[in-house]
Amino acid sequence: MRFAMILLGAALLASPAAAQTGGTAIPTTTISLGTATPGGGFPLYGNAFAEVMNAADPHLTIAPRNTKGSNENIPLLEKGELDLALVAGEPAYEAFAGIGRAPVRLKILTAIYSNPGMFVVRADSPYTTIRDLVGQPVAFGAKGSGLPILARYVLDGLGLKQDEDFKAVYLDRAGDGPAMVEDGRVAALWGAGIGWPGFAAVAASARFIAPNADEIARIRAKHPFLKPLTVPAGSYPKQTEPIASLGSWSFILTREDLPDDVAYRLAKTLHGNEATFCKKLAQACETTAANTIAAAPKAELIHPGVMKYFREIGVVK
Repeated sequence: MRFAMILLGAALLASPAAAQTGGTAIPTTTISLGTATPGGGFPLYGNAFAEVMNAADPHLTIAPRNTKGSNENIPLLEKGELDLALVAGEPAYEAFAGIGRAPVRLKILTAIYSNPGMFVVRADSPYTTIRDLVGQPVAFGAKGSGLPILARYVLDGLGLKQDEDFKAVYLDRAGDGPAMVEDGRVAALWGAGIGWPGFAAVAASARFIAPNADEIARIRAKHPFLKPLTVPAGSYPKQTEPIASLGSWSFILTREDLPDDVAYRLAKTLHGNEATFCKKLAQACETTAANTIAAAPKAELIHPGVMKYFREIGVVK
């Protein structure tokens, strides 16, 4: 694996060097992309991203790689063992702000999709509110993923502690959660997003629990970086009404030293094929240049190569 990563890095570094010599030939560039554990939203998105990008640019090879999720992807990017990685909004927020660690120097390639957080329970469950779930076994997502961090902030805003007020379960694989709801091993599964695979797997025989309006106000008063978000009606089977919740945006982050011309090429390929990506994956309809500008905590966190492209297309001045 380490040898393979060295080869990937060598291939990546070859591309900008050739471009800087003024040559017209574009060499093939192989770029590693960290996702998360099988069965979750990040591998689904990452694989679709790679397929669209690779088809759009024959000299580009995005190579997805399953990881433990956001909390592993960030240090892998810092060590240069990944070129790109999917990172949930809350771990990205903490990493950029230096909460519990030194601030990272990673950059944003794109915002990928919004993540309204909520619980799913069986249709015959007696639980109808978040408070009803206190004391119950709840699956909060895969170890190392961003989902448990989002849940921690949401619950903290309500005066609840994830590991003390609930029988918290952390999954080895994101895909294990739906079966645990269906067979009763957990009372609820926490997740986030529109089209999230864990929700889609159980939605036909389940229902959702999200913070109510008063709870959303309380949560945002304590954690204002969380934004009001809505899951549109019909996002999941038998979901006939929109669901109001809150959360943040997930990102594709780059390693600190990803060359500007590589980031520019990635942005141009991605945003030049937004419609194709949207047709391939519903979640990708939110992956737009405008959403990246709106979702980034600060404009300077967006990669300079990406910003160059955004200025060319008029998204920023």
